[in-house]
Amino acid sequence: MPSTSPKLSSHTSAADSTNAVNEFMSKLNHTFKDEIQAIRATILGAGISIREGIKWNAPSFRTTNYFATTNLREKGGISIILHLGAKVREITPEGILIEDPEKLLKWLAKDRAIIVFKDMKDFLQKKAAFERIIQQWITQV
Repeated sequence: MPSTSPKLSSHTSAADSTNAVNEFMSKLNHTFKDEIQAIRATILGAGISIREGIKWNAPSFRTTNYFATTNLREKGGISIILHLGAKVREITPEGILIEDPEKLLKWLAKDRAIIVFKDMKDFLQKKAAFERIIQQWITQV
């Protein structure tokens, strides 16, 4: 009897799904769980091509490649690491050009940055700027 479950493309696995993130989140015991859920909703709402999955043992986000990973070990709140996937890519000497008038990005390298939110109030104050950064970042992936 043929399987009725959906086929995953060769570049995805069961971990590359909202179901996997939902299951992960249901078991997660974390001080900033509500903030993680709010960040998740904001990233997914920033573009129709954005999908989620579990990568590096944390909720992560992708279009054609993974570009953002929740940093669950952040000491002073919750953070998102923005990157260009696992593979090394050629980057111009200037790096990625992202408009960030509110200075949310802390650059870790030319192709990687982090955004830290202290708590839900901090996230809500920065939410619109965060969403604009995500919309710009996915054009680089």
